[in-house]
Amino acid sequence: MTIPTADPYTSQTTPERQVLSVSQLNQQVRRLLEISLGQIWVEGEISNLAIPSSGHWYFTLKDANAQVRCAMFRNRNQRLGFIPEEGSQVLVRAKVSLYEGRGDYQLIAEYLEESGDGALRRAFEQLKQKLAQQGFFEEAHKRPIPELPKHIGVVTSPSGAAIHDILSVLKRRFPAIPITLFPTAVQGKEAAPQIVAAITAAERYGQCDVLIVGRGGGSLEDLWPFNEEIVAHAIYNCSIPIVSAVGHEVDFTIADFTADLRAPTPSAAAEMLSSVTQQEWLSIISNYQTLLTEKLKSTLAFHQHQLTSLQKRLRHPGHRLQEFSQRFDDLEIRLKQAMDKKLIIAKNRLQIQHNTIQQLSPAKQLLQYKQYTQLLNNRLFHSTQQALKNNQLKVQHAAKQLQMVSPLATLSRGYSITLTEDKNLAVRSYSEVKPGDQVVTLLADGEISCRVEKTTKHRVLKTN
Repeated sequence: MTIPTADPYTSQTTPERQVLSVSQLNQQVRRLLEISLGQIWVEGEISNLAIPSSGHWYFTLKDANAQVRCAMFRNRNQRLGFIPEEGSQVLVRAKVSLYEGRGDYQLIAEYLEESGDGALRRAFEQLKQKLAQQGFFEEAHKRPIPELPKHIGVVTSPSGAAIHDILSVLKRRFPAIPITLFPTAVQGKEAAPQIVAAITAAERYGQCDVLIVGRGGGSLEDLWPFNEEIVAHAIYNCSIPIVSAVGHEVDFTIADFTADLRAPTPSAAAEMLSSVTQQEWLSIISNYQTLLTEKLKSTLAFHQHQLTSLQKRLRHPGHRLQEFSQRFDDLEIRLKQAMDKKLIIAKNRLQIQHNTIQQLSPAKQLLQYKQYTQLLNNRLFHSTQQALKNNQLKVQHAAKQLQMVSPLATLSRGYSITLTEDKNLAVRSYSEVKPGDQVVTLLADGEISCRVEKTTKHRVLKTN
């Protein structure tokens, strides 16, 4: 709206000024914000998260000194696969806008991801769920760990504390077990491919009947190579049973869930693989040797007694063959009799069913229906012919009646019709034309163009 105004100091009329409504102002500010800033990334903490029945998300993004309102519509948040929690630190890709209804400046979020440690935990949970659905963690796939390993392979860093702990425990508990180290980095971007290569090298080596894969403790980021999908695939597809020993007792990795056995620490893994010490094994073997000797003596005496008893009860095999032959003949005769009886019963049952089917044959009913259908066909044909004749007579009668009232029939009897020059009106009275007018007279076989010379009114004869 534009209005003229007067300057109160000069008393002169100033040019017309533009006056905006509040709605127009908010609309222009919104457009200015959206065009000038475009898409931006903002990091902050989520608070006041609200999810109404529409499925849209409304929340506040804040840091230590400021906050901003945010909205994320359903068609965008459905693609995330998770719902953020109160207090979680996130990265938001959004465009700056203005909610015109309240005049509030806000962000329209198009994408959202957890930042920092939260992003790693989210990736951990997503990969864990994916591999669980593919059956990576099922007990049916777990390979048994040998009770007494013949050769232990260790996949870890050659300079880390894990290898020293494992060697120390095995030297103390079972020094006779050979150990082979397959060195790899256990931290950083190159660690995951190296771990996979070390597991593959252990398989090619072909001497180890169990592997320890692990490292010492650290942060989630330090342990992350053992949460990589390629490492999980290498452990899952490895033909050698694997004990995962990553971090401390409270640390869990994807490798722990995929491995055949999880140890809380590398030292614990070494203890699990040497659950019985070397001295205990020697004592057990000595006890088994004594038991085996006594068992062999007892078994030999038992079988000697059985052999003597069987020799006394042994019959000539010819008698057994005669008994079996007679039994076979008897069974053959009974089988033939049973088969003949079943065949007779089946034939009788088949004859009864055949007779029943003959009685219920639909051939007679089909013949009756065919004759009845032919009768109806004939009746329909005659009715149709009669209806056509009746309609033809009606049409001829109507044509005669139409001919009787037709103007052309009147003209054929010697009458004529006079029309105005443009043939639009019939002349019904002498007063409708005047001398000098052109008229057209219609006859039965043509028309005559005439000019009126004179008009005369007829005297109307009245009858009593």
